Amino acid sequence: MSEGPARVTLSFEPAGKTVRVPSGVSVFDAALWNGIPVDSTCGGHGTCKKCKVRIADGSVPASRLDERAFTPEQLADGWRLACMANAVASLTVDVPEMTTRPKAATVGVGRQVILRPAVQKRLITLEEPTLSDQRTDIRRVLDALDDLELTIDPPVLRTLGTTLRQAKWTVTAVVVGTELIAIEPGDTTATAYGIAFDLGTTTAVGTLMDLTTGAPIAVASMLNQQQPFGADVISRISATMLDPEALQRLRDLAHSTLHELAEDVCRQAGISPDQVYEVALAGNATMAQLALGIDPEPLGVAPFILATDSYDGLLASDLGVSIHPRARAMVFPHLGAYVGGDIIAGVLAAGMDRDKRLRLFIDIGTNCEIVLGNGEKLMATAAPAGPAFEAASIRCGMRAAPGAIEVVTIGDDGLALQVIDDVAPIGLCGSGLVDAIAELHRSGLMDDSGRFLPAEAIAAARPDLAERFVERDGERLFVLASADESGNGEEVFLSQRDVRELQFAKAAISTGWKLLLEEFGTEESEIQQVLLAGSFGTYLSAKSAIGIGLVPRIPVMRIVSAGNVAGEGAKMALLSDSERHGARALLDEIQYVELSDRGDFNDRFVDELAFPR
Repeated sequence: MSEGPARVTLSFEPAGKTVRVPSGVSVFDAALWNGIPVDSTCGGHGTCKKCKVRIADGSVPASRLDERAFTPEQLADGWRLACMANAVASLTVDVPEMTTRPKAATVGVGRQVILRPAVQKRLITLEEPTLSDQRTDIRRVLDALDDLELTIDPPVLRTLGTTLRQAKWTVTAVVVGTELIAIEPGDTTATAYGIAFDLGTTTAVGTLMDLTTGAPIAVASMLNQQQPFGADVISRISATMLDPEALQRLRDLAHSTLHELAEDVCRQAGISPDQVYEVALAGNATMAQLALGIDPEPLGVAPFILATDSYDGLLASDLGVSIHPRARAMVFPHLGAYVGGDIIAGVLAAGMDRDKRLRLFIDIGTNCEIVLGNGEKLMATAAPAGPAFEAASIRCGMRAAPGAIEVVTIGDDGLALQVIDDVAPIGLCGSGLVDAIAELHRSGLMDDSGRFLPAEAIAAARPDLAERFVERDGERLFVLASADESGNGEEVFLSQRDVRELQFAKAAISTGWKLLLEEFGTEESEIQQVLLAGSFGTYLSAKSAIGIGLVPRIPVMRIVSAGNVAGEGAKMALLSDSERHGARALLDEIQYVELSDRGDFNDRFVDELAFPR
């Protein structure tokens, strides 16, 4: 946690709304985050000078742009440009009625984001040099962009003179943040793109975003090519410890994955990769460090230390992505070794720091990340769930692909299965695993300890299902599907050991969120919403999750599939520079709770193994 005040209070008039926001956030961003409209056509870049507000109580120094926008009398009366006014102390702000409406896009979990990308394209027409006007070419450009304080990317100078003269002095300046990265001939302001990456341990997704409209243009996904080095981050960290060449190989595979995704989305959209000026990447700490070639060994051994929690000054080429040669890269910061940038992106997309409801965010995977918050207070932890939910440790387990049983129900008419792509079943994916165990327990065919009932008890209670319980090599199995006589499909079963694997995983997670509730000082019944994040959360039955004790016992309608919120957070970072500042502020907002420090963790874990009644 930072030593300074994490939040300041802003009171907006005449709306009569008081909010708390991270210290240092601009008044413009604070207003928009909280639904208070501020006039602007440039999206908060300081160029339109329309976001005029009056600081009625408190003090904000006048910026250089404020001095251009207001008279000395107005400055003395507290008038400032909202986008230039950083709130480092509590303020009362008068906001005039808005006369224009900025462009916005809906992303994340119902979040409306004002379009304010770091990428700007500005059309400028310059005066030709003369003997009486011998300004340098770059000075001529900077003078035309005098409302921006820019640094020059050195490669811009290599072709600047030729580009200006061939374009007859009408060009488009491409700015990312505060850096001038390109000068393009003519008017190219209508074409500006970015790519949002979700680099998962198993799957990677890339989304091409139109930065002028906020719309997604193309999406592609593929398996992370690092898979041969193991299904989880610990396996990949171990590989780098055992083989000196593994780190370079893992970096190259991450680059190849991202490069292929970028090629795919550009091909789908029919655009040149040179028109993509920025990428944003959300990934866990291990994936990010491997992609950047940073040794991940310290992440795998106590006390689990990051090389860095944030990354500045990156180019897209540092991630192996071949787009515009000077395109920038934004990689989401990490709270800790096991609460990484993918979770920060997800918390941002879910608006966990702004929603006043008590909400529980759970990203279920080999490492399960949990965040609890009410808009004022945020706490996070990580629980070692293991690979059961990804079906990696399950005898008939498989990823969610054609042929995987994804839904299991047991009713009066017997067993019913739903298989991905409606083909013959060949395995059981994570959501089907949870369903199968929840249904067996609900139907009374499995006791609270997770044991299948004795054969005679099953025959008496459900004779129609008795033949599905078999014993092989001293282990009892529940057969979900048999290979038919034509040879289609395979026998798919649930073993007693599979049940134990799921119990260990769900016990780790439920122990995690229950301890987090205690640290927060609240109770399970007070939770108003549970967000299940990630691809697994998208398909998991809320009823089954409650049934096995994976999530709090609250009304099913309060449990929401949030989908790929990490990817949504990456989109938000591309579309709004202020949102990425919000992501960085989360590092100071979220208090991390280390479960391994709890002396009672093991006892609590054992208590959570049983299925609830």
